[in-house]
Amino acid sequence: MRSGFARGGLCRAALRFFPIVLLPFVASALPAHAQQKYPDRPIRLVVPFNAGGATDVIARVVSVPLDEVLGQSIVIENRAGAGGNLGAAVVARADPDGYTLLLASSGVIASPALYKTLTYDVFKDLAPIAELATSTNIIVADPNSSIKTIADMLAQARASPGKLNYASPGTGTTPQLAMELLKLRAGVNITHVVYTGAAPAMQAIMAGTLELGSMALSNIHAQVKAGTLRGLAVTGTERWHDLPDIPTVEQSGFADFDFETAFILFAPAGTSGDIIARLSKEVIATLQRPGVRDRLQNAGLAVLARGPDALKARLVREVPIYKDIVARAGIPVN
Repeated sequence: MRSGFARGGLCRAALRFFPIVLLPFVASALPAHAQQKYPDRPIRLVVPFNAGGATDVIARVVSVPLDEVLGQSIVIENRAGAGGNLGAAVVARADPDGYTLLLASSGVIASPALYKTLTYDVFKDLAPIAELATSTNIIVADPNSSIKTIADMLAQARASPGKLNYASPGTGTTPQLAMELLKLRAGVNITHVVYTGAAPAMQAIMAGTLELGSMALSNIHAQVKAGTLRGLAVTGTERWHDLPDIPTVEQSGFADFDFETAFILFAPAGTSGDIIARLSKEVIATLQRPGVRDRLQNAGLAVLARGPDALKARLVREVPIYKDIVARAGIPVN
């Protein structure tokens, strides 16, 4: 009796014990199962500028095919303000679950040089996913002016220091920093006039209010192509494919001059490496589709389609460059 009871008691004890033993194994399998299902709800894509600009255009071109491959909607949220830093901070503070992403421009890379205090750290609070595209900046002139080349512009600037003015879409934007770098290297004084975007800056030049401008080609491509703005030089390393008569700044006499606006994708720091890898893979594949590439190129954008390591390297390389230009040009730091 006692031995039978012991055997029965042991069996009942074992039955009670086995579920407890199995729980850790079941629990350990759950994260992998959950990750396989990512994404299982819509993804919020924060664009830290108003609708209609180059960053917003890229978001809308890329989001539709991404919807298809990810099986979930990409919801674009325009959160403009503080030179792109408002939207960047929103993403930096978001849950690192892959459901809030940031599609930013080089403004995020320039911000550490332009702001004494930021509510986020581009190195510590954002996880690189991919480099999407670039837009060469372009220096333009009023087509009715006598300035037809960079050499003409610099000759007039030297003859009458401070008399020439140029428009940019804002302090700290890459078009402004490109022009300031050219001024530093040429040793000339051309006065910067700040506008609140490419559209009003473009209108000022077309109206003859200002002689010159520096802007992202993607924002004024149609006007340059039509001749309503005269292109003097692009700031990339190559001439733009459908503007072959406009030289680069390098070809205009300034070696190693490569100053473009990059468009880049981040997640909050701490996001799973598996999620980063999935997003990077799908975004790069989307950018390599001929239809997507053609749409972006027609908007004045060149596709990069490079992964997290390339974006990390860009941050390390360019943050010090922007800080040096801002300091040497005496650009106010907020």
